Amino acid sequence: MTSMTRSEDANENGNGNGNQGADRYEIDTDPDRIDIGLVHHWLSTDAFWARGRSRDLVERSMGGSLNFGVYGPDGAQVAYARVVTDRATFAWLCDVYVDPAHRGRGLGVRLATAVRDHLAPYELKRILLATLDAHELYAKVGFVPVTDPTMLMALSAEQ
Repeated sequence: MTSMTRSEDANENGNGNGNQGADRYEIDTDPDRIDIGLVHHWLSTDAFWARGRSRDLVERSMGGSLNFGVYGPDGAQVAYARVVTDRATFAWLCDVYVDPAHRGRGLGVRLATAVRDHLAPYELKRILLATLDAHELYAKVGFVPVTDPTMLMALSAEQ
């Protein structure tokens, strides 16, 4: 299933402040459009949670996930998000990244909204994410802190 949305440039609050439609972005789940080399570069060199991640690991993670690409007016990829899901009860939103040159235009909110809307028909019980510094962005899309974090546990390779 491929989905695509097209919208005009907007700020983080969703209010248009672009060039009367000159800057347009597409969000698409077509795996053939994802620039794997670019995503690997972003994650392995600039994303604090994934620095040093190998190309093989990026490719394997993408292969087992629902991938979202954001594309600028020229068709070049400018952002990425990955969702791990069983498409029945659970999803994990991760590896959300917006190219620094395209930040501040509301793309993070639009990308998270597109993910939420794409997953809505599955009627998932829970969609989780982890963020160090983007709580306000995800709150705009409806994410809230976990009510009882003591319910959650993790088995980590670092332990």
